[in-house]
Amino acid sequence: MNSLDQTVHSADLILQTSRVLVVDDSRLMRLGLIRALNTLGVQLIEEAANGRQALDKIRVESFDLMLLDVEMPEMNGIELLLAMKAEPELGRLPVIVISSAEQVETAVKCIEAGAQDYLPKNFNPTLLRARVLSSVEKKRLRDVDARRVVELQAERDRLEKTQKRLDEELAQAALYVRSIFPASMHEPLAVDWFYQPTSELAGDAFGYHWIDSEHFAVYLLDVCGHGVGACLLAVTAINVIRTGALTGIDFRQPAAVMAGVSNAFLCEQHNDMYFTLWYGVYHAPTRTLRHASGGHPPALLLLPPQADGTTPSVQLRSPGMIVGVLENLQYEEQAINVPEGSCLILPCDGCFEIMDNHGVDATYEDFEDFMVRHGTQPEGLAGLFEWAKARHGDGPLDDDFSLVRVRF
Repeated sequence: MNSLDQTVHSADLILQTSRVLVVDDSRLMRLGLIRALNTLGVQLIEEAANGRQALDKIRVESFDLMLLDVEMPEMNGIELLLAMKAEPELGRLPVIVISSAEQVETAVKCIEAGAQDYLPKNFNPTLLRARVLSSVEKKRLRDVDARRVVELQAERDRLEKTQKRLDEELAQAALYVRSIFPASMHEPLAVDWFYQPTSELAGDAFGYHWIDSEHFAVYLLDVCGHGVGACLLAVTAINVIRTGALTGIDFRQPAAVMAGVSNAFLCEQHNDMYFTLWYGVYHAPTRTLRHASGGHPPALLLLPPQADGTTPSVQLRSPGMIVGVLENLQYEEQAINVPEGSCLILPCDGCFEIMDNHGVDATYEDFEDFMVRHGTQPEGLAGLFEWAKARHGDGPLDDDFSLVRVRF
């Protein structure tokens, strides 16, 4: 079939499937229009003797076109058109006004009232075909566009509803994460923290608790990446440490804890995710802090101020591989005496790896310098966050920001 034949076939199909309403108070005129439409191939035709009947029909039935007389009893053509315009659903139905020569001016008023076209009552069959076909095609295109708009709006509503649900679930998850962090303490040790994820869910987690009456544990881990997966791993790992849920591990021994956690969270079994961890245990009777870490930044111990007003600081480093990269890793632990009045700051790398507008990262030494000057102040942790934001500029930080402070 060539393109011309396809066009003719398509036009014939449109006419055959069109539903047309013929509105005229003259029975003879309606029959003449129906015969003319039948000749064109239109078979689905309804009749109405006046505008009132037509209005009742189009409110309950679907039509592709209306052929409308102007002068009719009860409700004339213009009144019907105005009534249709008042109801948006009805106003989309195309209307061709059928007028006599002396009604041309009235027909123009009908066009102004919403009709799409008009034909003289002594119309040419070819002209009728063209008018009917054009009106129906335009109407069906509008219907397709209207359906597409409805479908797009429905899809948009669905996506917005889904996004709202996800946002609510993420908010609940974020609240849960915060709920597992311990409350601040005031005695016998003063402990507080600052936590600001870069997205809804962070890969950072931390905790502290008394293992027994003499041993106090403090720890912070940082999972690679952000989002749900990193958060789930962080929460799971921190709960294992907090509850001591590793068989055969003495949680008073930092190196043993590191090795046990590493074996429990091998990255090949956790979607190739790994994390860094710093774990310390303070023995209160001897004021000894033993610590070990795996790939984590050192904790910073601020010693009591000296006579000259300076505050000495010690970086608590201990070598060790990132947690979970290999099975049966061995970790070393270090020990340090903690004088009364000392302050331990345990950060993640997001606390100091802050890139400025020139693409230059801050260093751990920048962090240490800030903490030496402000770390023991009540707002010292929040102050570090404000320093990080000022250095970074607009927008959220590139990494999660969390740190724990213990004052002895």
